[in-house]
Amino acid sequence: MIDRMLRMADKRGWVARAQLIADEVLFPAAASVERLDRVPADHLDLLATEGFYGIAAPTGFGGLGRDRFPELADVIAALAGGCLTTTFVWLQHLAPLMAVAAVAEPRDRERWLGPLAQGRVRAGLVMTRPDLIRVRTVPGGYLLTGESAWVTGWGLVDVLLVGGVDDRGLLHFFMGDARGSDTLTARPIQLMAVQASRTVSLQFDDHFVPGDRLGRTEPFDSFVAAEARGSVMNGFLALGLAGRCARLLGADDLDADIADARIRLLTATGDEVPEARAHSSLLAARAAGRLMVQTGSRSVLADEHAGRIYRESGFLLVFGLRPAIKDSMLRRLSAPVDAPV
Repeated sequence: MIDRMLRMADKRGWVARAQLIADEVLFPAAASVERLDRVPADHLDLLATEGFYGIAAPTGFGGLGRDRFPELADVIAALAGGCLTTTFVWLQHLAPLMAVAAVAEPRDRERWLGPLAQGRVRAGLVMTRPDLIRVRTVPGGYLLTGESAWVTGWGLVDVLLVGGVDDRGLLHFFMGDARGSDTLTARPIQLMAVQASRTVSLQFDDHFVPGDRLGRTEPFDSFVAAEARGSVMNGFLALGLAGRCARLLGADDLDADIADARIRLLTATGDEVPEARAHSSLLAARAAGRLMVQTGSRSVLADEHAGRIYRESGFLLVFGLRPAIKDSMLRRLSAPVDAPV
């Protein structure tokens, strides 16, 4: 049945397929996924089979290319409204995919881009604080030392896009194997939500990376300056939760608020990005709180969607948090409460 429905949705494009998968596969299983130790392999395999692991690839590799970001953003929201945990693992793959697509060397594109776009090789991201991973050049490659406090998908991904900084302030991007060793150790993290995402703290102890795994380098300062735009995608995770709340509540007023928040995220530039991110995260939290109250005391039961979504909305208040986003949210949360009506 799902295969036939997907074939029908395929005629309407990426967002329709994502919404169908979210409604028919991810959302019905979301409560049970939360209690597992990892996202079910068949969820991720389905996303790969339907092409979603390659959605951010160039058009020649089956993706949307660089000019259809709104469509990618809407796919993220649709999937997040089905199962945030599954979407969270899948989303990590997109940054390594886009990084490889941006590399000019034919060697790296040929080696990585096709397998990543097809989902045959699945990637994670080690970029939370790349300045905390130090890089030293040695014969044949590089040694990495330091800790990344947030790496999602451990045991579910094959490779990791790793960022590290050398003593000249130059940021190196490596494609490293996602396998533990004496020099690469993972420590599981207990989370309030998305626990099945297999998020760990990863320790590098003079971990050797061959020279041919270096993708590109750039000054660390320029990376920090450009990073804010990438955080826009995280805002669509929050809009996905808010959208699911609107559907469960039957709340047309939330639909209008979500549409407004979507436009803010898509049109935000420079200093507007933190405000747009804060707005979307707080909207998801408000919608989830409303769903909790509407559902009533049943919300505290383990198999109720309302409680799970409420925890997830709290998680998204601080995920990918930057000082400017935090300041914006605190200003809004500290504002006087309107008088009762």
